[in-house]
Amino acid sequence: MSESFYNSYDDLLFLMKNSGKSYDEQLVDKAYRFALEAHGNQLRKSGEPYIVHPISVACILVELGMDVDSVVAAILHDVVEDTPVTLSQVSEMFSPGIASIIDGLTKISKMSFSTREERQAENIRKMLIAMYEDIRVIIIKLADRLNNMRTIDALAPQKRRDIALETMEIYAPIAHRLGIRSVKEELEDLSLRQLDSVAYKEIVAELAERKLDKENFISTIKAQITETLSKENVAHFTVEGRIKSINGIYNKMYKQNKTLDEIYDVYAVRVLVDTMDDCYHVLGIIHQMFIPIPNRFKDYITMPKPNGYQSLHTTVISRDTHFVFEIQIRTFEMHKMAEYGIAAHWKYKLGMSAKGESNQRLDWIRDLLDKQRESGDVTEILRQIKSDMMPEEVYAFTPKGDLKVVPAGATVIDFAYAIHSAVGNRMIGAKINGNIVPINQVLATGDIVEILTTKDATRGPSRDWLNIVKTSEARTKIRAWFKKERREENIIEGKNSLAREIRRGKYHISEEDSKDILLEISQRLAYDTLDDFYAAIGYGGLQITRIMQKFHDEAQKRYAAREAAAEPAEITGKTVSTKNSGAKDGVVVSGLNNVLVKYARCCNPLPGDEIIGFITRGFGVSIHKRDCTNVPADISSSAEPERWVEAVWAGENTNREFDVSIDILGDDRGGLLNDITSQFVNMHLGINSLNSRVIKNNKAQITIEFTTKGIEHMEMVISRLLKIKGITSIKRSNR
Repeated sequence: MSESFYNSYDDLLFLMKNSGKSYDEQLVDKAYRFALEAHGNQLRKSGEPYIVHPISVACILVELGMDVDSVVAAILHDVVEDTPVTLSQVSEMFSPGIASIIDGLTKISKMSFSTREERQAENIRKMLIAMYEDIRVIIIKLADRLNNMRTIDALAPQKRRDIALETMEIYAPIAHRLGIRSVKEELEDLSLRQLDSVAYKEIVAELAERKLDKENFISTIKAQITETLSKENVAHFTVEGRIKSINGIYNKMYKQNKTLDEIYDVYAVRVLVDTMDDCYHVLGIIHQMFIPIPNRFKDYITMPKPNGYQSLHTTVISRDTHFVFEIQIRTFEMHKMAEYGIAAHWKYKLGMSAKGESNQRLDWIRDLLDKQRESGDVTEILRQIKSDMMPEEVYAFTPKGDLKVVPAGATVIDFAYAIHSAVGNRMIGAKINGNIVPINQVLATGDIVEILTTKDATRGPSRDWLNIVKTSEARTKIRAWFKKERREENIIEGKNSLAREIRRGKYHISEEDSKDILLEISQRLAYDTLDDFYAAIGYGGLQITRIMQKFHDEAQKRYAAREAAAEPAEITGKTVSTKNSGAKDGVVVSGLNNVLVKYARCCNPLPGDEIIGFITRGFGVSIHKRDCTNVPADISSSAEPERWVEAVWAGENTNREFDVSIDILGDDRGGLLNDITSQFVNMHLGINSLNSRVIKNNKAQITIEFTTKGIEHMEMVISRLLKIKGITSIKRSNR
């Protein structure tokens, strides 16, 4: 839609002349003069002449590309209800078709959110019937509501909120189902301004702060894409930028607890091309230009959205600025459909009727009406329409018609526990819409879910369900059952889980040491016995990643202590280098030659660190950082000073790669891990291991092990990571 609002008759004439369509201006002028006389001296709440409203609605319809009958009906849409003019007079003076559209609009004009739900649902049902008979009725109604929302400030505050809520829950979803994005997003934004004005203003202010930088960035990206596509001989294309709607940002910031910087599609670049083949060709070029983020590609061309929307979406990272942004690729025809939906496919020519128009895009209306007739519950229509506004939530029903709301991605197991703990615990299977489904079946809005249960109260849930369910409610109830009913089984499961993780870590400690470490950890966590500790892990009360972090630290200390206690080997010589090393890959150790050198795991020394060697028995020389906790501060006064030898790196550069760990401290916010891993992708670095945990004061501590070429390289990585929002400090780990 246009950023500036058109509301005068001259504006309407201008839009028609520049629309590219052939309008019957004499018929439009006749309607204007008829409505002007009929409304006479009527004024709107704002004090402006009433005729301004129908003319403004007509302007919106011309912008949408609607036909002349729609424009005329918009100009006349209030004369039957608000003036002495009758429907038969309209039919006689204009046409029965125009009168029919106005009749449909009049029947649904009494909708009010302040009425009871059943009354509102009945009004919506009438509106859907009118829509299915002639889709122009609802498109005009949407334009009417859009103009009302643009001028809503003239009403009392409570009235504004009531209308805004109705708009958000009813009219915006219908615009979405019809694919009219421009109307849908403006209705949402205008509604949000009334329903949560504080949040609305905050988002607008944040966008304004970033406007110049982001506009410059988008302009640079557009220029790069334009230049590259031209070189690749893409025949006909357009590159444009777009900013996500205020309500779209609001949903992610306030409902998903994200900051503006964590929303990757706030700023996007859109590429329009001629054909579908061009779309995929351009996608390949884009992925060569920028770094694509895994699992952030969506192909809505092959799998269009229910409202017919088609496009390719990919999230990428700029190689120069490391800025994350979205790129949308679609044909010009797809873009027209994305903006104007069903209005873009307008088939009516002057004089043709829209009644009975067959269109697959309207099948959802028939489905809604059929479901309502089958259930006999008119409020089902209201629930179905409202569900479109909350795609992050799914509305499913029990066979008795009880509504259960679960998050998108939830399974039938989540649904069972949403009914009751006992239903979930005794579940043995499920049916959706009468058909048997697997227990990991994801639910969709409108599903009728029947949970099959057993009478055997001892059966209980499966441990595998903890990896399937999506809701914390279901996960908590499953754990509670295992905690109460399966103590012995939990102990065994906990032991086995820990044993698997310890084997995977390849710790150089004895089984007795492992048990001692676990006992120490359990006591620090206030468990009375080791079995209580194992049981907590078994039923999921303790996260095993949290335990293994503590285990790792203690195992390293014991390994270092054992290594330090080993007797020295008889070693002579002058220079040593690491096994399988290159000419400059190693260290020079004073007084030693031709012996194995290993790097101590307790401190992981890197080229550039000040180092020292320790002579061990059977392991050669162990190289430590000079400030390692296992290196005495004063060698001369240590127990065995002769075992400590001077060591330096063999050269300033080395071909060897080293593992290093860093501890990151930052705010416990959504998207932090994603931002960190994105930086590693951008730097072409692999992550060997990653552990995170929440600590006091809403902070998160993340330990990452990765491969580096030396201390300078590591410091460059740390410098890049410190630029991420929310990270307060990064230090190298002694592990």
